[in-house]
Amino acid sequence: MTNNGGMIDVSGKDITARTAKAEGCVLLGSDAFEALKAGKCIKGDVFATAKVAAIQAVKSTPSTIPMCHPVLIEAVSIDFTMNDADKSVTASVTVKSSGRTGVEMEALCGASTACLTIYDMLKYTHKAMTIGRIRLIEKTGGKSGDYKR
Repeated sequence: MTNNGGMIDVSGKDITARTAKAEGCVLLGSDAFEALKAGKCIKGDVFATAKVAAIQAVKSTPSTIPMCHPVLIEAVSIDFTMNDADKSVTASVTVKSSGRTGVEMEALCGASTACLTIYDMLKYTHKAMTIGRIRLIEKTGGKSGDYKR
């Protein structure tokens, strides 16, 4: 099948184990950082909510990124790291699958959504938070091989 734009034909690719890790960062500012650190967010548990949102985003990636293939998600892990120096939190999302195409977009969507959820949960403190540094950290498997930033 020739590609005239649109989804890439992956039917001829081998099924391999694949992983991808992506991260994003939210610069919170003092008020939001202190609310998060103290566990005093009026909307509830920020990290628990962001974790569920990230998992949902990973599983729903083909619904929001038009040319992504639906893939079997075998595992998702999410970690959060708070940084006192710049009043930020980094969300790291790792996705595992076995298939004919990678899971980089799933990991990136998960990290992005975790950051957006953190913003949403803490926006009552102020609106000047900044989401950034959304990037692929590493990936394994597939024809193109491994990648590590």
